[in-house]
Amino acid sequence: MDIKEISNPNVDDGVQASNVANSFIATLDRIDRKVIGFMSSYAILIIRLSLGIVFVWFGLLKVMGVSPVFDLASHIVYWLPSELFVPLLGIWEMAIGVGLLLGKALRIILSLLFLQLAGTFLVLIILPEAAFQGGNPLFLTTEGEFVIKNLVLIAAGLAVGGTVRYTSKERQRYRITGEKEQTHSSLTA
Repeated sequence: MDIKEISNPNVDDGVQASNVANSFIATLDRIDRKVIGFMSSYAILIIRLSLGIVFVWFGLLKVMGVSPVFDLASHIVYWLPSELFVPLLGIWEMAIGVGLLLGKALRIILSLLFLQLAGTFLVLIILPEAAFQGGNPLFLTTEGEFVIKNLVLIAAGLAVGGTVRYTSKERQRYRITGEKEQTHSSLTA
């Protein structure tokens, strides 16, 4: 074998490897675009339906009197009888859930959602010993974690609320083109 053959690798092998790499990258890009397109198209719908399921489920537990937060809720709103307050709270939550599942009257439904979730933070003020270990706000109890996770539900509600101005056709156009509604301020700027 000649030394010249060893030192000059076949140029076609490099071109072929480059083509395979480019093809692989193009395939990954197509998959990435499809996955992101799916997420863009369905994320808000999935969030809204998930919130609806959670609210119906948690509300139903309260109405049935088997909610793990029955005692906690009754201690927070101590001025009302728990046999009255907790089932009413459950009905409120179920109404929120059904509204989210149906996607109707979302401005009203989201207002009820934000009021209900804001109320859950009363635990941190009225009964901090139930939310924090040893009074330290960095060390949450199970009840404290239950309350703090509501920040995620609030964020999900905000995401859904960001779409209430759009008709279904406008939402579909936005999913496809990324075109947002023009507001008066963007037109005059």
